[in-house]
Amino acid sequence: MSTTPSERLRELLEPLVTAQELDLEEITVTPAGKRRVLRIVVDSDEGVQLDTCAELSRAISDKLDATDAMGAGEYVLEVTSPGADRPFTEHRHYVRAVGRLARFQLTEGGELTARIITVDDDGLDLEIPGVKGRKPTARRLAFDEIAKARVEIEFNRKQHDKDSNDGNDSDSSMTEAEEA
Repeated sequence: MSTTPSERLRELLEPLVTAQELDLEEITVTPAGKRRVLRIVVDSDEGVQLDTCAELSRAISDKLDATDAMGAGEYVLEVTSPGADRPFTEHRHYVRAVGRLARFQLTEGGELTARIITVDDDGLDLEIPGVKGRKPTARRLAFDEIAKARVEIEFNRKQHDKDSNDGNDSDSSMTEAEEA
């Protein structure tokens, strides 16, 4: 049997999350005045839609109401997807970031910003952007060489880049804003 409240909540709620074909990334309970905030972070390879979060929130609320998992005190339930600045902590986070630019803090010191090209069990194949007109260079990075990593937000990624058309045409909206 689990010992911490977070572990007990995870055991209780993970089946509801996996039934929606999502990964349960994080559960936190934090005090907020007289209440507590129960924050549940979920994700999937395809991302998480708002409707899915709402549906899951209702199912989790019903489950929590039917048990004493949160005790007698009041709480606020938040079901959300991870932010863009979430650090990579699992292999699946790297896989989901293929094609994205990422910033790596290396275990032996220093930083590296590069695009993730492929991911396997041992590490990553990266493309380091060229500087001042130079061509990009390839680099292999083993997982044990990475101290921390996260997606680097790109506001001006060219549309011809691989997998860049995610339904947001930021280049055209930037142009319209610049013209105004």
